[in-house]
Amino acid sequence: MPIIPPSSAKPEYDVAIVGSGAGGGQMAMTLTLAGLKCVMLEAGRNYDPRSETPMFQRADQAPLLGTSTPDKVFGFYDATVDGGWQVPGEPYTQASDKFDQQFLWWRARMLGGRTNHWGRISLRNGPYDFKPRSRDGLGFDWPIAYEDVEPYYTKVEQLIGVYGTNEGMENTPDSPPGVLLPAPKGRAAELLIQKHAKKVGVPVIPIHRAVLTQRLDADNVPQKLFPGNAWAQKIVADSMNARAACFWATSCGRGCSTGANYQSTTVHLPPALATGNLDIITNAHAREVLVTAAGKAAGILFIDKTTGKEERVKAKAVVLAASSGETVRLLLNSKSAQFPNGLANSCGLVGRYIMDTVGTRVTGQIPLLENLPPHNEDGAGGDHLYSPWWLYQQQHAGKLGFARGYHIELGGSRGMPGGGDPLPDDLANGTYGSAYKLAARRYYGSFVSMACRGEMIPNDNSFAEIDPTVKDAWGIPVLRWHWLWSENELKMADHAEKTFADIIEAMGGTVRRSGTRLGIGIEQGGKIIHEVGGALMGSDPKTSVCNKWNQCWDVPNLFLSDGTPFPSNADKNPTLTIMALAWRAGDYLVEQARAGKL
Repeated sequence: MPIIPPSSAKPEYDVAIVGSGAGGGQMAMTLTLAGLKCVMLEAGRNYDPRSETPMFQRADQAPLLGTSTPDKVFGFYDATVDGGWQVPGEPYTQASDKFDQQFLWWRARMLGGRTNHWGRISLRNGPYDFKPRSRDGLGFDWPIAYEDVEPYYTKVEQLIGVYGTNEGMENTPDSPPGVLLPAPKGRAAELLIQKHAKKVGVPVIPIHRAVLTQRLDADNVPQKLFPGNAWAQKIVADSMNARAACFWATSCGRGCSTGANYQSTTVHLPPALATGNLDIITNAHAREVLVTAAGKAAGILFIDKTTGKEERVKAKAVVLAASSGETVRLLLNSKSAQFPNGLANSCGLVGRYIMDTVGTRVTGQIPLLENLPPHNEDGAGGDHLYSPWWLYQQQHAGKLGFARGYHIELGGSRGMPGGGDPLPDDLANGTYGSAYKLAARRYYGSFVSMACRGEMIPNDNSFAEIDPTVKDAWGIPVLRWHWLWSENELKMADHAEKTFADIIEAMGGTVRRSGTRLGIGIEQGGKIIHEVGGALMGSDPKTSVCNKWNQCWDVPNLFLSDGTPFPSNADKNPTLTIMALAWRAGDYLVEQARAGKL
């Protein structure tokens, strides 16, 4: 990909975009295909999955057999190159020394951001998810409804390619006919879970994931996405034709050199660059949003990490899509006479109501899966089946004792082993040599896991602020995190663990591990890497940071296109909604630009 140094930047752009992941990538594509000149700033290095993805390397070819380390917590081959929960020279602090009140902040620091690493689960928020307060009196409603976002969900699914099925389940929206790609068949463990989960009333259906099970229809889809724009259609068709269908070669977490899974670096950025309307500056660590004397956004002040020098890009409009934490940090650090409390913060809510996903996990050993013949179950690099939340009516009737819900992500297969112990010590039973090999063949692949991914209700005790003393290696004040799970989330995690144990027992299995190392049955804040919120959208500038178009009330030429504007965090993974809202906001920004209102 062509990358420019700061010295080659244009005197002024139509739009400056901070962040190159799902929101920034989608925004760049939408704007450049409409003819706007854009510059994208990425805090990490350049990354090309076509040349850097270890598609065919086995675990035994990696250091420590590819197992996780403090520097590579998801294993040696994980696509995240330089980032993680800790980034050298870029600390963050905690307001509490209590483990369960601390937030783990994942930063990718590479072109494409988290889209290179994520699980690619692509679930639409349902109608209830946009109006949760109206349903149970808790949290906040969105200023938009499902009907406002539905056309953009469809366009994103057609662009990136999402497999799955339509099941007609409550608050689990179907896609229009012909939009979803064929779902892969469940693996043996998933099919066994599906069969026995019925006994405890839990549905298991094909999941929606951004992986191509067949090539995209490049002859017809671009015309639907960009009607009347033959130039854009040609560019998008060429980009689609450059992607191959998945051939089950490797874990999606490594990235994909053939473009079979969705990454911003293979789906959004190539067509944006092909327009000639996008410049990308990597190693550009944004410090603050520049503003004019009239209080409008005028560009970005950033640090060139390769030289350590301050640089600037000027633009008529600014889009922040750097992740909720980083966008909050930028807004709060962008102080001026017009904005003494941080940019776009007249309501005092920037940094407030940050949410993550409720997570807990149960594993079990299943005798029915012992001694399976060796076979390849790598599949699509992630879940083929899952359980959407199924207890809406019981919950609405007040029978569960907690609000909102969770979906279940399933694990269990005979994938190629890595550096972990293929046979737990208690099952090895002290054997060695040929007896150990027999035991390993018996038990390998007989383990299943079920993970809760649930909704967190925003609360006053979970937020981020600027640390008053600590700065990063470039002298930029860092974030200080406050975190607290409510009783609602703890009860949800308890319900999930009991449900998972019931399913494992229905399979004739034995629960081996339940809960998390917090000791309270729930993962640490940030561990699921789904942080959203911090600059909520709403209908009133006194109680929200931006409007229904992701446009800041105080600064109308400043847009937030990551998870920052989310008023709630449904049990559906947020990335598809981030992209849909970014496309929607991008269309609105184009209209505003053409009308001369920016």
